[in-house]
Amino acid sequence: MNNKTLSILSYVTIIGWIIAFVKSKDLTPKSDLVRYHLKQGFGIFLVSLVINVALSIIVTIVPALYFLSYIGYVILILWIFGIINAANEQKKPIPLVGQVFEDKFSFID
Repeated sequence: MNNKTLSILSYVTIIGWIIAFVKSKDLTPKSDLVRYHLKQGFGIFLVSLVINVALSIIVTIVPALYFLSYIGYVILILWIFGIINAANEQKKPIPLVGQVFEDKFSFID
């Protein structure tokens, strides 16, 4: 797989991220683009996991706050931004949360 494909794959579910992570270890030389999008993809996955668990608990306790579940659409839009950046081979952070993950997740390097 080439760098562009691995970058896009890093956003497609956690299974796609794992495949991209394993395949990126085989690349010679290491691709900064793939590493960057692996970090962004893993970060947005963690954000979506935490928000979905928190919202599930909140909506279970206070059903009147069901409208908060629309936050999931915001996460979907952020994920799409990441895929578009990967498809254009740009090292651009995901809006709102992407800059937080640029220097995190040292296990990816």
